[in-house]
Amino acid sequence: MRLILCLIAALSCLPASAERLTLDRIHADPALSGPGVRSLKVSPDGQRVTFLRGRPDNQFQLDLWEYNMRAKSAHRLVDSKVLVPQETLSAEEKAIRERNRTASLSGILSYSWSPDGKQLLVPIAGNLFLVDVTKPDAPRKVASGAVIDPKISPKGRYVSFVRKQNLYVLDLKTGAERQLTTDGAGTIHNAEAEFVAQEEMDQRSGYYWAPDDSAIAYKRFDEAPVPVVRRFEIFADRTDVTEQRYPGAGDPNVLVDLMLVSPETGATRKIDLGADKDIYLVRADWSADAKKLVYQRESRDQKRLDLVAVDVATLAQKTLLTETSKTWVQLNNDIRFLKSRPAFLWASERSGWKHLYLYDLDGKLLHPVSQGQWGIDSVLAVDEKAGRVYVDSNRDAVVDKQTYALKLDGSTADAPLRVTKANGWHDSAFAHNGEIFVDTYSNPNQPPQTGVYRPDGSLVAWLEQNELNASHPYFAYKSEHLPTEFGTLKAKDGQTLHYALIKPANFDPHKHYPVFVRMYGGPHSQFVQNRWGNTFDQYMAQQGYVAFRIDNRGSYRRERAFEDVIYGQLGKHEVEDQLTGIEWLGKQSYVDPKRVGVFGWSYGGFMTLRMLAAGSDKIAAAVSVAPVTDWALYDTHYTEQFVGGTPKQIPQAYAESGVFAHLGGLKSKLLLVHGMADDNVLFTNSTRLIDDLVKRGVQFDLMTYPGAKHGISARASQRHVYGLIDAFFRKNVMDAGK
Repeated sequence: MRLILCLIAALSCLPASAERLTLDRIHADPALSGPGVRSLKVSPDGQRVTFLRGRPDNQFQLDLWEYNMRAKSAHRLVDSKVLVPQETLSAEEKAIRERNRTASLSGILSYSWSPDGKQLLVPIAGNLFLVDVTKPDAPRKVASGAVIDPKISPKGRYVSFVRKQNLYVLDLKTGAERQLTTDGAGTIHNAEAEFVAQEEMDQRSGYYWAPDDSAIAYKRFDEAPVPVVRRFEIFADRTDVTEQRYPGAGDPNVLVDLMLVSPETGATRKIDLGADKDIYLVRADWSADAKKLVYQRESRDQKRLDLVAVDVATLAQKTLLTETSKTWVQLNNDIRFLKSRPAFLWASERSGWKHLYLYDLDGKLLHPVSQGQWGIDSVLAVDEKAGRVYVDSNRDAVVDKQTYALKLDGSTADAPLRVTKANGWHDSAFAHNGEIFVDTYSNPNQPPQTGVYRPDGSLVAWLEQNELNASHPYFAYKSEHLPTEFGTLKAKDGQTLHYALIKPANFDPHKHYPVFVRMYGGPHSQFVQNRWGNTFDQYMAQQGYVAFRIDNRGSYRRERAFEDVIYGQLGKHEVEDQLTGIEWLGKQSYVDPKRVGVFGWSYGGFMTLRMLAAGSDKIAAAVSVAPVTDWALYDTHYTEQFVGGTPKQIPQAYAESGVFAHLGGLKSKLLLVHGMADDNVLFTNSTRLIDDLVKRGVQFDLMTYPGAKHGISARASQRHVYGLIDAFFRKNVMDAGK
């Protein structure tokens, strides 16, 4: 009886709501992370903070909210369902969402402030609305008809947008709409970014306003030289034959021009980009006085980047600086022109780390603004009055992101002031005047919380504290939440590899647990981060796996010596490092080395196949989703950047970097998954793999998703694919040998 009473007493101390995660709950509403915020912006007058937030009944349907600094309260400003009750998306909008990885979202996905802070420009499903912040219930539709990439001009006189491959402006004084380009049709596009620019160069727009509203620089491209790929998009009830101009490695790219147009008169001029037409037009920016247009021109081999200034009055040009690399020049968005003097900030990795430099407008280097054995991520804001530039970086911990302040005079170049305080992950957005910033912070145990801060890091007000209290969606699972451990290992060349590990529920060091390894492994990505969000890893750990991920050489936010290792031989060193992690796990007393499963998507899917080819003796089973199997099938900019040339120039490098030359080592259980309408990693990658494995007599499991693009992003499909992965690992890893 005493034992029973003690047991009852012990149980009474446990939270009544303690539950473990389920896949159904992970993919249901409301979001487990709480009422999160996206696209944080501070109004020009600093009195409002606006953001996008999912609805309680549909976390993927976004509305526009504001936090009023004076009233210290938040409320929904614009209801997306009121603007457009039922969305119908154009083909252009669908393609843009796929490139931006927002295909799963609906409602308001972007917005912008007018310069006077009185209005908001809100696009939704091809329609364009102006919202008076004092009368948000009376939005004014100003354009429709498959409108994309809308902007309010810097002085606020115009609204600009692209419709049917042409650039338009709407004069807000007169209400008159003007079509600035007329030849956009067929293969000719105006004021848009081409496919590889959107997908690989972080180029979200194809036109750029002068700061005084006097002109617009825009990209004009002709995709006629780009080969047409005929894709079968297989849906549940039909098959569409889609002709897509897709520039595979070694193929011709678009022919690109840079144009200038007056929004008032429509007068157009062409800027000479040089004799070599096989280039990438990477960026265009304006000097603060609008007298110079500055563009970035990248060579086809991506080993040279020129920053060129154009005198707008005469079109005379001068190369301000040139970046070169033996591997590739990394692109960024960190150029900033100062208003207080003729100078600009420029980010470069020439030292082996990404740092900021100050130049005058003639291209003369004045001094470094940052330096040392660390690098910045990006420029967040420039406060010229205070003489500061704000950046984010992982200077203090590779797996963290913090906000720092640097002095423009270079006096703090190797000793920046850390602004954000808590260890973990910070995403900051500054007001134009630099007087406040909004920070979203999280760590593996704290869902994202957002506050308004002063530049010294002191809190002004919580926008969303997001405490894990009884009203939080995750509270029921809080007591079962498992901690994430961070650590380091050494690569074969001695470089440091960072890993994250979650031990199973009710961990017993004397037991031998199966392992779930999730990876990406490719460039431009850091997978091990001290932040909230690895819900599926948490779920798998609660199912009894050791959940593990490691960032191999080639991963992002590290020194160039760490990233450049992969150049010319994709898959080799990345696989070595992932196997280093698996071998280390196999030596841990609590791991069963015969029950290791591996999962990756996209580049991670490619890595999964290469992992099995090199280490089937260490891996029981693996899931490869949407893998690249032959890099000759992937696009020009990405592939040639890392493989180091075209298939015709270096055929052996392409053969060794793909998967087909290595499939003889693939012995473990494999589940192959691909969307049947993928326009990024074409479905052909998997059909060729299927054919090869069949010829080799290799048995494997296969799942294809009708109508699905690269992200297999429909909610039902997401729930299904992760249920499929869970079941596959349960059968072939968790229960292996039983």
